[in-house]
Formats: sequence, structure tokens, C-alpha cells
Amino acid sequence: MNITNKTVLVTGANRGIGQALVDEAIRRGAKRVYAGTRSGLQHTDQRVMPLTLDVTNSSQIERAVGAVETLDVLINNAGVATYDDLSDPAAIESHLAVNLFGTLNVTRAFLPLLTRSKGAIVNNMSVAAFAALPIVPAYSISKAALFSLTQSLRAQLAGRGVTVHGAFPGPVDTDMSRDFDTPKASPESVARAIFDGLGKGEEDIFPDSFSQTMAESWRASRAKTLEHQFAALVQGA
Repeated sequence: MNITNKTVLVTGANRGIGQALVDEAIRRGAKRVYAGTRSGLQHTDQRVMPLTLDVTNSSQIERAVGAVETLDVLINNAGVATYDDLSDPAAIESHLAVNLFGTLNVTRAFLPLLTRSKGAIVNNMSVAAFAALPIVPAYSISKAALFSLTQSLRAQLAGRGVTVHGAFPGPVDTDMSRDFDTPKASPESVARAIFDGLGKGEEDIFPDSFSQTMAESWRASRAKTLEHQFAALVQGA
């Protein structure tokens, strides 16, 4: 997927990786970039079209679909991450509402447009999808669930010509990881790597030096082979 002259929608576009994805899409020559945020957004480039889009709000999702004429790439980037200790079930529910069900509902809503364009979906996750980060267990649970959703969508949508990609950044220098004391990649470098991976057709994108240490072992793993074997059950039905 070369995004030159393509139409892209990024959720959670007001800061961090989302904002960097919008800017990188413009730099790569996207025809139009819809920037989904819960609040207002201003951008100097006229190709950027702000969308009021809280991914947990069904009415806003419906209105956003009505405002988008065509779509080639959907990047599900909106997410939340807060510290918890699993003592409050509401913390898990709130993470799942945004990180899992928000992604699912936005994807389902825009799927007719993506099917028409034979487009692509990118779900922005985390290395915590592979191994829980115990200081943010609810976040880790939601990203692991999103990983499973991504694999399922990939298998189910292949027959419609829609590709589904997962991005697995390590620590990134954003507000979300401000208190996490470790070397971090810049949002701009992660955005570049996500679009590079999309351009190469990578199913699983490891967009920074931290995550790249596990890239080859994952791609050659029995678990990845099993994913393809399970996907064949759907694709051959």
C-alpha cells in the first residue's frame, strides 16, 4: 500500500503517534487525511480534515462515516493507558471499551468503504500484546485482546481484498508513557516505520529498535505459523 494520492483516516490524531501519523501521511503525499479526535483539531495543511470521533460513541462514529466519501487506509490508533493493579474491574472495562471495542466498532463502520477501495487497516498495539506489562495490566489485557481481533480480522477480510496489519511499538516518547523510565523512540520515527511496514505489506510491523529485537523470532515462530494455519480454515471455507 503506497499512500501517495490515497485517503487515510487516523483515530486518536490529536497527539503522540496519532499526530505523527497524520503529518507523515501528508509528507508522503496522501490526497486527504481524516484526523479523528474527541475534541477540535487545527492543522495548517488543507488536506487534513478534522473529524470529531470518540471511538466509544456510536453516534459520532456514524456521523464520521457520513463525512468520509472514500477511504483507502484506516489506522486505529486511539487508545488509553492508565496504571492499575487489577483491583478495580472498571479499569479493565474502560481499557477494553477504547482499545478493543472502539477499534472493532470503527472498523465495522468503515468496512464498506475499505472493501470498495480494497484498502488496508492498521491496528496500533504494543509489545505488551505479547507479554503483559504488570504495571499497566488492564492496558496489556486490552492490547492482547486487540491482537487476537487483528488476527481474526486479517483472516476474515482477506477474501474481500482488505489487508489487516498490526503495529507493535515498544516504549515511545508520548504523554502515555511519560512516567515510564526507559529509552523511548520518537513518535515521528514510529510513524515513519508504520508506513514503511505498510508499504512493504508486513502483517506485523515492529516500528522501533526495542520491538525490532523480537521481530524475526516472532515471524519465524510456531505461533505465527499456527495463525496462518488457522486463517486457512476461514479462507478455504
